[in-house]
Amino acid sequence: MPTKEAHTFNPVDLETQQMYKLIIGSVVPRPIAWVSTKSKEAILNLAPFSFFTVASRQPPTLAVSIGQGVEGRKGTVKDTLTNIRDTKEFVVNVVPEALANQMFESSMHVDANTNEFSLAGLTPEPSGTISVPSVKESPIAFECKLDRIIEVGTDHMVLGQIQCASIDESAYLGNFKVDIENWKPLARLAGDYASLSPSFKLPK
Repeated sequence: MPTKEAHTFNPVDLETQQMYKLIIGSVVPRPIAWVSTKSKEAILNLAPFSFFTVASRQPPTLAVSIGQGVEGRKGTVKDTLTNIRDTKEFVVNVVPEALANQMFESSMHVDANTNEFSLAGLTPEPSGTISVPSVKESPIAFECKLDRIIEVGTDHMVLGQIQCASIDESAYLGNFKVDIENWKPLARLAGDYASLSPSFKLPK
């Protein structure tokens, strides 16, 4: 339970990384968008992003916020954003617990000519409505066409309209319901990851 004392922080008094650490440790758990894209040269790219949510019910639209490169590519534009700008399409794949290691492999900062599908040992699955493939091993994939890119400070919010949702039989209960307990989504915390504990219902 909270105490009566609280630490207060004004973003204008903090460095960007300091405020970022407070945010990612507080806005949890976060779902992970495992975004597959393709460059103009047809090189496949795959990368995870946890600044991710639903933007609209109708038309069904997903939102992924993409920051700048870090470490050796600090301040640069990420390949995912470049590819989406160029091709206007992408796939949001979900990340089950079973693919945690492969997801982490695809998060490494590598050369733009590196195929992260191959790097992580994953299989590109042809999409039905766009040219970008999904991750065959992922139980759920949303084929998206770019709606718009909104610049928000240092980051870019990508809005993509869903063209097709592909849900594996193992993750589908019927009647448009997804078997969350069976596909076991992976969630992002601050610097760590988490799985879901047993769900519970509240009285209506």
